[in-house]
Amino acid sequence: MPSTTDELKSRFPDLEWFPLPTPEEHPRFIYEPSQSGSTVLGKGHTRSPGRRAFPTETIFEQDVAIQMRDGITIYADIFRPVGSDHEHPVPAILPWSPYGKTGTGVQQYENMAPFRVGLRLEQTSGYEKFEGPDPAEWMHRGYAIVNIDARGAGRSEGNLVFWGQQEAEDIYDTIEWISNQPWCSGSVGMAGNSWLAISQINFGSRLEHPALKALAPWECRNDIYRDSLVRGGRKHNPGLHKFLLAGFAGPNSAENMPAMIHKRPLFDEYWESKYINTVNINVPLYVVASYSSQLHSRGAFHTFRTAKSSKKWLRVHPYQEWYDLYRPDMVDDLQKYFDRFLKGIDNDWELTTPKVRLSLLGFEAGGGLIQTVRERPESDWPVPRQSLKTLFLNASTKKLQVDKPSNISSCSHSGEDMEATSDFIFNFHDYTELAGYAKAELWMSCKEHDDFDVAVQIRKISKDGKPLEHLNYPCPVEIEKVPNVNTAKALGPQGFLRASHSCTQVEELSTQQEVFYQHDRREAVRPGSVAKLEITFWPMGMIFAPGEGIMLRVSGHDMCYPETDKIPPASINNENVGNHVVHTGGDHDSKLILPFI
Repeated sequence: MPSTTDELKSRFPDLEWFPLPTPEEHPRFIYEPSQSGSTVLGKGHTRSPGRRAFPTETIFEQDVAIQMRDGITIYADIFRPVGSDHEHPVPAILPWSPYGKTGTGVQQYENMAPFRVGLRLEQTSGYEKFEGPDPAEWMHRGYAIVNIDARGAGRSEGNLVFWGQQEAEDIYDTIEWISNQPWCSGSVGMAGNSWLAISQINFGSRLEHPALKALAPWECRNDIYRDSLVRGGRKHNPGLHKFLLAGFAGPNSAENMPAMIHKRPLFDEYWESKYINTVNINVPLYVVASYSSQLHSRGAFHTFRTAKSSKKWLRVHPYQEWYDLYRPDMVDDLQKYFDRFLKGIDNDWELTTPKVRLSLLGFEAGGGLIQTVRERPESDWPVPRQSLKTLFLNASTKKLQVDKPSNISSCSHSGEDMEATSDFIFNFHDYTELAGYAKAELWMSCKEHDDFDVAVQIRKISKDGKPLEHLNYPCPVEIEKVPNVNTAKALGPQGFLRASHSCTQVEELSTQQEVFYQHDRREAVRPGSVAKLEITFWPMGMIFAPGEGIMLRVSGHDMCYPETDKIPPASINNENVGNHVVHTGGDHDSKLILPFI
C-alpha cells in the first residue's frame, strides 16, 4: 500500500525535492551526537553557565524512536518529572516542527533577532525546542514535554514535507504512541509558535484523536499560498523561503514547496492540498495573534474566527511572538488553560478568561504620544462595536479627507523603484482607536505594461507627519539604533494585489471589508486603462492621541522590513514597468475604509 508521501509524489509528478545535508554535514546546524537513553537531570541542573536551572528532578530520554504507520521512524526527546509513571501519570505537551528538537537546529534566538529578541540568557534553559515551551519551565508544573524531529528532519527517516495530510498522519501516530506510554495520563496538548502553531491547526483541520484535548497555536497561518508565498497574486518574500530551506538538515530531501511557485504560479490543486481548512477544528483552542508578524497575523485571527470549536479564546499581544512565548505571566496563563483541559481541573478558566484580549499599538517607543493598550478584554473579533468610516484620497493635496474631492486629479510613482510611493495623510482631531480590517479601493493605471503590482500600507504618523515604528520587545538602546528588521520593529499592516488577478474575486467568500481572491487565473489590464482594485489589509490595531494620524502608502513593492538580517531585502519584481498612477475624484473615488472602535 503506497504511503501518503508516495501518493503526494504520484499526484504531483512535477513536485521538486531539495537534497538536505545531514546534521553532521550542515555548516550551521547545531546537533549533538546521538545519546539514546535515559538520564536524570538533578534539581538545579543547568545545561551551560548562565542558563535557567531545572527547579525539580527531571527524566530526560533522548532519541526515543517512534514508528509511523508506513514504517518510517522518527525520533523524540522526552522530558518528564521524576516520579511520573503508571501510578502518577502526567499529561504531555507536543511541540511539532522540523526545526530541531532540543536546543538543536539552525534557528537560535541569538541569531534570529537583535538583542536576542529581548530574552535574557537565563530566561530559558537551552533545552527548549526552537519556538517551543521550555522543559525547565514545565516539569514542576506537572507536564511532560515531547520534542519531535518531524519526518525527514534531524535523524528522523523519510522526506521532510510542508504540512498537509502526511504531517497530520504523523502527528496522529505520535499522539497515539504518547498517550499509551505508562507515564502519560492519556491527555495530550500541542503548543508553540510559527511552524509549531501551523502543525497544530493542520492536524486539527484534518484528523481527530481522542487523546488530543487542547491546542495552543501561538501565531499560525492556514493559507500558505495567499499568506506567504504569493500574497496578492505576486511572488512574496522569496528570500525567507530560501532561508528556511537552507536551515533544514536530514537524511534525505525536503519538499521544495517554494520552487513550486515557478511551476504552479496560480492557485491550483497542489496549493489546495496545503490549504488548512480551519473550520474543521473542533477541540479547545487558545489562539495568540499579533500585528507585528508579516507571516502569521491574518492566519491567526482567521483561525480564531472560523474554527467550529465551542471553546476558543484569542489573545492579541503587542510583542514579537518569541518574546511573548516566554513571558512568565503568559506561561502561567497557558498552564491554567492546559490545567483545565489536559488535567480536568475546575479552575474557572472559562469564567475568568475573556473570549478576546485585544492590544492596540501606541507606537510610543517611536515617538507616539499615547501608550499601547495591552490585552484589553473584548467580547469578540472583529470588535462588534466597530464602525466603518470612509476617507477619500485626494491626489492633488496628497491627503485623505472625509468628503469626496470635488476635483479630478492623479499622482504617480515608479513601479520599478523600490523606494517610490504615493502617500496620503490624515490627522485625527480626537482620541481614536482603529481595530479590525481596513480596505483600500483604488483606481489605478499603468500605460507602459498590461499588468502591475500594488502594495498598500498604513503607517501611524506623529503630529508633524513623521512615520512611527513600533518596538516589538524591550531593547537596551533607543529605537533609532535598533536594526531595521521586522522581528524588532512593526511598521503597520499591508495588503497586496497584482492587477491581473482582480478578476478572481469571489463574491460569496468576500465581505464588506475582506476581499477574497481565488488567484486561479489572470486577465491582462489594457495599458493605460484605469482599473478598480480592492485590497484588504491584514488585521490592524492602533491608538491615536489628538493630532496624530495615519499615512496611506501605495507602492509597487513590499514596504515592510525583512524578517531578519539573514534575509536579503525584496528584489524588483519584473511585472512592474514604468509609472503607476493613482486616480482620485469624480468617477474614480479612490478610498480607504477604516474600522473605528
